[in-house]
Amino acid sequence: MRTLSVYSTAILLFAALCLPLCMTAQKNKKGNKIKAAKQRSKANARMDAYLFAYFTGNSKKGEAIRFALSKDGYNYKALNNNNPVILSEQISSTGGVRDPHILRGKDGRSFYMVVTDMVSANGWDSNRAMVLLKSTDLVNWTSSVVNIQQAFSGNENLKRVWAPQTIYDEQAGKYMVYFSMKHGNGPDIIYYAYANKDFTALESKPKQLFFSPTNGSCIDGDIVQHDGKYHLFFKTEGSGDGIKIAVSDKLTEGYVLRDAYVQQTKEAVEGSGVFKLNSGDGYILMYDVYKSGKYQFTKSTDLKQFKVVDNEVTMDFHPRHGTVMPITEAEAARLTAKWGTPGATTLNAAKNNRKQARQVVPSPHP
Repeated sequence: MRTLSVYSTAILLFAALCLPLCMTAQKNKKGNKIKAAKQRSKANARMDAYLFAYFTGNSKKGEAIRFALSKDGYNYKALNNNNPVILSEQISSTGGVRDPHILRGKDGRSFYMVVTDMVSANGWDSNRAMVLLKSTDLVNWTSSVVNIQQAFSGNENLKRVWAPQTIYDEQAGKYMVYFSMKHGNGPDIIYYAYANKDFTALESKPKQLFFSPTNGSCIDGDIVQHDGKYHLFFKTEGSGDGIKIAVSDKLTEGYVLRDAYVQQTKEAVEGSGVFKLNSGDGYILMYDVYKSGKYQFTKSTDLKQFKVVDNEVTMDFHPRHGTVMPITEAEAARLTAKWGTPGATTLNAAKNNRKQARQVVPSPHP
């Protein structure tokens, strides 16, 4: 009886000590499940609107990031009275930026934007850098300049770095930045490199992404995943000045050219931007008809056949090379709260919003 009593006491003591720990563990497990569910909810949140990031021209005023909103992907209204939402002087090394590309992060709640660090008045062979930006709310952004020539050896004869874009590489678990570069008298070539964890620098020396069978210049790359394959849209710079597509099973290699132009005009075009409609009713391919001051929208369900839908499109601004990203109703409301109701045109609002643009916080350059 005495031995049993000792064992009983030990069991009771063990239970008294372990019960709170077990309860805490269960509580933490439940909390982690709730947190994970919330994260999945954010990542899979319903997209009810669209954000268009663009610049407007080759003047100093035009070379800056602007935003516009749309409810249907066809009709857009500029925010901040078509004034910059981020001041180029605060984020770039040249004082101007072009070709903004915006991406929703893998987690659904982070946002990544990359732009060409360039002032065209300095010449088309004058820039060596890009700017990486990151945000958690689409309103406040941190930024870092990445000068390819300074960051990586072997680029002494680098002439220009154009039109960077970002895509998440599922296999690598990293964000891949791709862009075109021209060295010496060679052609413009599309390269890629992975960004670091903080999205403030590139981790390694850029590698060639697409090998043109003609060795012609290729710029303005835009990668879209469709039916398990990667579709690389790009401009044939200086040779046809149109848009072609190369397709691969892998993100970083093996692109095979579809040797046909997909723009639906005989005029020169550049800056292709492809986005999927929230309704699931296909894709929009838009591009800059830059010599005539137009911006054309086309629609496709298979990324092979494209139909002009310009008669369905309205904009109260004239964009140059930009990109469109689906957003939630709450995100659209947040942008409107910051930059005013799209289409509003009061002088005071324009002045106040321009002051607010100065709140961008540049990160220390790597």
